[in-house]
Amino acid sequence: MFPGPLGVSLAGRAMEDGVWSLAARNIRDFATDKHRTVDDTPAGGGPGMVLRADVLSAAVAGARGPGPVLAMSPRGKTLTQRQVRDLAAGPGVTLLCGRFEGFDERLFDAPLPDGSFIEPVSIGDYILSGGEPAALVLLDACVRLLPGVMGAASSGHDESFESGLLEYPHYTRPPEWEGLLIPEVLRSGDHAKIAAWRLAQSETDTRLRRPDLWERHLGARVQSPSGAHKKKEK
Repeated sequence: MFPGPLGVSLAGRAMEDGVWSLAARNIRDFATDKHRTVDDTPAGGGPGMVLRADVLSAAVAGARGPGPVLAMSPRGKTLTQRQVRDLAAGPGVTLLCGRFEGFDERLFDAPLPDGSFIEPVSIGDYILSGGEPAALVLLDACVRLLPGVMGAASSGHDESFESGLLEYPHYTRPPEWEGLLIPEVLRSGDHAKIAAWRLAQSETDTRLRRPDLWERHLGARVQSPSGAHKKKEK
């Protein structure tokens, strides 16, 4: 499954140029029995199989590079653009891809040799057949932020989630299509009015489509740089 889509387009060229690298490891290589068993039945009963903590711990020890260890799991905290930026700016990351019913919870309770812990991370409120597609999503989000990957250095700054808002809508030629026109303000050449229109559109779309983001945006907006809270406007 790896590098999969990351081996083509901008990410693929960046990999060829040595901007980033990826090494996929098979956790079965760290099993200790002749059947290369990596899972077992759930303690307490129930359907499915659970990935064993002892095998995965050995896999992490044998495959870990610099940086944190993350396990792709729907039980983790949701991945954010802020976390993506932190990972992209760091020395690297080791990802565990879950299968079956998930991981033995003790994998997250036992500290790694450096004192850190494996952190479960989710890419959204839905279930995949395995953690590999989720890992590809996380890696793509990080790789595109590495210097030299995207065509324009500013491409990653004016996007959804970077400011806490969804990105404003985009238009391009032709100026009229199916009876629909590009908004007049975008053809005005007035950069101040365009910026104001884009901000208003971002705020409206965020409020209607992602009320959770909108509430967080309002909370951030009423906080002063010093950390003191201002009174919300009605």
